[in-house]
Order: sequence, then structure tokens, then C-alpha cells
Amino acid sequence: MLLRCIAGMESPSQGQIVLNGRILFDAKSRINILSRDRRIGFLVQNYALFPHMTVAQNIAFGLPKALSTRHRRQQVATQLATIQLEEYGDRYPNQLSGGQQQRVALARVFASQPEVLLLDEPFSALDTHLRSQMEQEMVAHLHRFHGVSLLVTHNLEEAYRLCKHLLVLEQGHTLAYGSKYDVFERPGRLDVAQLTGCKNFSAAKAIAEQEIFALDWGVSLRVMEAIPDRLAYVGFRAHQFRFVNELTDQDNTVPCWLVSISETPHRMTLFLKFNTPPTHLQDYDVQAEVFKEKWEKLKQNAQPFYVQLESLNLILLEA
Repeated sequence: MLLRCIAGMESPSQGQIVLNGRILFDAKSRINILSRDRRIGFLVQNYALFPHMTVAQNIAFGLPKALSTRHRRQQVATQLATIQLEEYGDRYPNQLSGGQQQRVALARVFASQPEVLLLDEPFSALDTHLRSQMEQEMVAHLHRFHGVSLLVTHNLEEAYRLCKHLLVLEQGHTLAYGSKYDVFERPGRLDVAQLTGCKNFSAAKAIAEQEIFALDWGVSLRVMEAIPDRLAYVGFRAHQFRFVNELTDQDNTVPCWLVSISETPHRMTLFLKFNTPPTHLQDYDVQAEVFKEKWEKLKQNAQPFYVQLESLNLILLEA
């Protein structure tokens, strides 16, 4: 919906849309610039190529209407070369693979010389191998594009790979905005941490200047950063658990028992219970992710295992 409003396909009931100082929409002043005059490129999920037009005709559709026939042909040839489909100009969309269709749709968008590029989950229709290839091509295109790019995705890893900055939205409201490193490492709020893929949370309270108590885990934890006044939770990411050989005097080292495991092609997720053995399969406190090679060695150890929740990796959160 946000992309459609920016593109002029939907009209908000209130507010403004301003691009590089140019007002595209203003509800109070009743300004609503037509989509074709906004200089916005929109790549939708299904690419929306015209089935009755050839590849060359689809690309030419995005060109300014005032261009001469000769300049239009030159521009189309340039775009075809950019997307490495020089020999495909006379083909129709149904004669192309999914990746080729995306390239053509992207070439049509860039042909219009947009100030903003809107990308609506552009890889969702592609298989895993092709998605990775097209991501790399998209990175190259975005590197050459000097305007603003806005990518909508529900895939956190995709967002992290492609974007320098992240905007977290929920129910139309901004929950967080900043560099991807800041949003992931210091989400600040429980809902933002959940949306960035953190799986382990406990209600928490401060018990000393640099110490908190995780109520759900029954564990005291030393922290490095200043404890927020409105501390409500502590979080810990599944891949950051450090398994140690024994209970030591190191801060935040806790005994734990294995409750169950879940397997993916390359990783194991271990469901762990702190301090006491579990009583049933749902009796776990945290999830830890390890590579299979690590698990092959770890599973040889007698229980309890011992894990360290390093202070630098603790995420202190407000409600």
C-alpha cells in the first residue's frame, strides 16, 4: 500500500508525499500528481509485462513519448545490452524465463529515468538458485542507480544483503529506522527485535548497576551497556550462544539440558532448558543454532551442556 501511494496508484486520505522537494501529494492542498508525471519506477512482484508486446516494445513503453524513433531504438538497444538480452528483443514475455522477465521489467523501469525505484518483493516468484543470481544482478543495477530505492520484503536476510538502511513497519507505523547494523544490534524494543529474527526473550529487571535478572530463564546476567530505565525484556540471538566445556567463573555461563532438536540442511536448532532437566518436550527456555559440524562434536558431551551468553550480545529491550 505504501508503494502504491508513492507511485500514485492509490490516494491517501491524509498527509503528504514529497520527493526531492517536489510535492507529489498533499491532501490539504488537494495536490495529486498523476502517476505518469511522478518519475517513479515500480517493479511489482509479477513484473506486469504486456503479453502482447515484444521485449523491445515493453522496454520502449517506459521511454519518454517525446523521443524520436531513432533515439527510442538506441535507448532500447542500450537497455537490452545492460540486461544482457541483446538477442531477445523480438521475443514475447511467455517465451522468457522468470529471471529474464524480471530483467526486462527492470530495464523498462530504468528506461523511464526515474527519481525513485520501488521494488515490491521482486524475488518472491523465483526459485532459490535464480533468486541468488538475480539478487547479485539487482545489487549491480542499484549501484549504478543514483536515485532513491525502496525495497519491500518480509525476508530479513534479503533485506540485510541488499539494503544499507532498514525501515521497520507494523500496521502502518514506523517502529525503527536506521542503518541495518543499528536496527539488528540495538533494536531497542521487543517488537522490533522479534521482527529482526531474535528468537529468545525473557522478562527482565535490573538488580545492580551492571546486572539484570532474566525472570523466565531464572538467570542473573552481567551486562555491558547501560540498563534502560524502562527495561522490560532481555533478548539473545540463537546463533550467538557460546558452548563451553565446563561451568567456569566467566560471567553468564549457565548449565543447560537438551530438550529437542530441529534440523535444516546445514544447521541444527537446539531447544535448551536452563539450570534443571526438562519435564516434557515443551519445557525449554531458549533456542540455539549451531552448524552440523559443531553439533557432531557437541552431542558427544555428557549433559548438562554449558553455554555462555556473552554480555556484548545481550539485547536490552523496552516493552
